[in-house]
Amino acid sequence: MILKQYYLGCLAHASYLLGDEASSTAVIVDPQRDIQQYVADAGKFGLQIRHVFLTHFHADFVAGHLELRDRCGATIHLGSRAEAEYAFVGMKDGDRLEFPGMRLEVLETPGHTIESISILVFDLQKDFARPHAVLTGDTLFIGDVGRPDLRASLGWTAEDLGARLYDSLHNRLMPLPDETLVYPAHGAGSLCGKQLSSDTVSSLGDQRRLNYALQPMPRERFISLVTADQPDAPAYFTYDAILNTRERATLDKNLEEVLHPIDLEEILRMGEAGCQMLDVREAAEYAKGHLAGSINIGLGGQFATWAGTVLDRTRPIVIVAEPGREEEAALRLGRIGFDHVKGYLRGGMEALAGCPDLVRPTERVSAVMVAEELAGGDPPLVLDIRTPREWAAGHIDGSVNIPLNHLQERIGEIPGQRRIAVHCAGGYRSSIAASILHQYGMTCLMEMAGGMAAWEAAQLPVVSRG
Repeated sequence: MILKQYYLGCLAHASYLLGDEASSTAVIVDPQRDIQQYVADAGKFGLQIRHVFLTHFHADFVAGHLELRDRCGATIHLGSRAEAEYAFVGMKDGDRLEFPGMRLEVLETPGHTIESISILVFDLQKDFARPHAVLTGDTLFIGDVGRPDLRASLGWTAEDLGARLYDSLHNRLMPLPDETLVYPAHGAGSLCGKQLSSDTVSSLGDQRRLNYALQPMPRERFISLVTADQPDAPAYFTYDAILNTRERATLDKNLEEVLHPIDLEEILRMGEAGCQMLDVREAAEYAKGHLAGSINIGLGGQFATWAGTVLDRTRPIVIVAEPGREEEAALRLGRIGFDHVKGYLRGGMEALAGCPDLVRPTERVSAVMVAEELAGGDPPLVLDIRTPREWAAGHIDGSVNIPLNHLQERIGEIPGQRRIAVHCAGGYRSSIAASILHQYGMTCLMEMAGGMAAWEAAQLPVVSRG
């Protein structure tokens, strides 16, 4: 038996290849949309990808089940409560796939979603009766459990799904042997839970001891605990969850259509018509000079999550990138179903070399310089765009906290006539914020390079709430 985990840091997403060498069969679980790594590894192992499972309809990314179906002829397997436009095999509790060296058995584990399943993996060469591992999807994480509040817009209450999650954990997963390895679909950084571990595998025994949500407690207490203090879910989550139920174009087909260069004149015309100009360069490069009106979301950070949060999925996108990185940007947008890319600026910023009137810089200053201005006679407004939890843990005295994911809806709270100093934790999010503020005509602003990390490194004063 082969069990290989793939971890995509940008989306904190884990997917899996399960292989049975005796039958030359590979099963892929919760694949990302770009599937080449699974195809390549199956070939190296001498396997054919014959099955693909989704443990549930993921909300934070578009899965690659249709890509594997079309490329490899794989049969799609979903939980028995799933409804989808494409053909699939519905798997109910106890259903199995049997191979000479491996057995997969489905546990229906609703809670994060109604159709959620977990998959028991038996290595028949080692133990016929006791599972080697369980792939838990978003039901059980390392250090946490799946949040039950993401399906409110689809008719499910957090309390109802929370009760089902409690039953799934206690009646399906916790009775498994302590040595069973737990392989979830997400890790630290995912918005599908609130305190996921950076570990990508654990044992059920360790989770039984260490996971706060698995400690003995009444169902009502559990529901209250897992529904409280969850991070805001980006608006694209519902869009992706629905898209994962639909027949749609594959990623390869979409990239063929969107990856073409566009001349500057046409880019400008498209911008005037409402197209979003997305600059994917790093914050420091963007600050030196960028196309006026563009928004900056750098490829070096949690690009897909912030693109899905900040960009409008109803408006076309054109990419401004360093030459050679356009495909990466389009692919990573495609991972979250943002297929409405119309192309990229031919030549990148070099196309603007003779057009200084179209180029705008962002004033980037050190933490010490911000502190000096705050001590002067006309101090700037310090805009902290971190999460409320980050702000409460330590912030600059007098700063205003408007989280980046709410900046556009709360833009009216920011005095446009006042000088603004915007910052985040390290500089990635503040560049996004500065580009948004520029779009709203707030040009009298500076971005604090290095964010709160630089402020604290300079031993400047920090206050905390409470």
